[in-house]
Amino acid sequence: MTFNIADALAHAEAGRTAQAMQMLEAAADQGNVDALMQLAVWSLAGRFVPRDQQRARSLIRRAVSIGHVDGALMETALTANGTGGDADWPEAHRLLTAAAAGDHVAAAQIALLDRMALKPDGTPAAVGESRPLCADPRVVHFPGFLTADECAHVATVGNDLLEPARVIDPATGRWMPHPVRTSDNAAIGPAREDLVIRAINLRIAAASGTGVAQGEPLTVLRYRPGQEYRPHLDTIAGAANQRIRTFIIYLNGGFRGGETNFPLLGLNVTPRGGDALMFDTLLPDGSPDMRARHAGLPVIEGAKWLATRWIRAAPLDPWALAAT
Repeated sequence: MTFNIADALAHAEAGRTAQAMQMLEAAADQGNVDALMQLAVWSLAGRFVPRDQQRARSLIRRAVSIGHVDGALMETALTANGTGGDADWPEAHRLLTAAAAGDHVAAAQIALLDRMALKPDGTPAAVGESRPLCADPRVVHFPGFLTADECAHVATVGNDLLEPARVIDPATGRWMPHPVRTSDNAAIGPAREDLVIRAINLRIAAASGTGVAQGEPLTVLRYRPGQEYRPHLDTIAGAANQRIRTFIIYLNGGFRGGETNFPLLGLNVTPRGGDALMFDTLLPDGSPDMRARHAGLPVIEGAKWLATRWIRAAPLDPWALAAT
């Protein structure tokens, strides 16, 4: 019987998981790369099958050895961020270099990485200039945190994933739509955290004085004319692992409006492409700092692109977060 991955997916979505797995496993045994990658994706996230990230890595390796280009890019991401094994930047870079020989996307990533000042482990050689805007609560401005090419890369990765933005429901802990936030967003999860994104996340960790594993997936947001994020706190009600810090990177210029406004601090930050803004969200006793309430003011003309990384008190599992 000819394998059709759409049939397997239809079985799974209809609750016929056993039939779907039988089809995928049989095709994978025959070296079908689509079946191998589908099984890998399910094993990574624990969807339809128990989560087994080591098995996922093995399935991806088989697909890559057959010639699956997208699988090669995913393998470099997972190797760098330690999904299914230890984080290994040198090995991830070696894999990406090998992929670059036959793939223009991988080659472009290598070229961009070569322009970054990185240590052998992918961490930044230097973070760059910082300028305090407020001492209590701490608000810090980082001019030129990303280059124009780095900004463009982040926006490009996020662009294909954009969907209407959501907020976390304090009652359930799940993401939900809400009129307070009218942008479009895209979380760049661990399977898409290519080496450029990983290097940027490591730079954010260094600038914020935190561990890279404390950060939620880098989230790209796009605000069109009239869209805004009304005054809010970034903390999550009742969270056991609270958001302690927010790091915002402005990815572009050429638009009007869209300032980041802290009404209780009398602070209004005008977005400049490549600049970053960091602020603390908690009081010393661990409760939310109401002074950190802020808004993304409405965009008047053009489109504002930014990337946000919410940083938790302790490391978190990005795969578990993606499942909520």
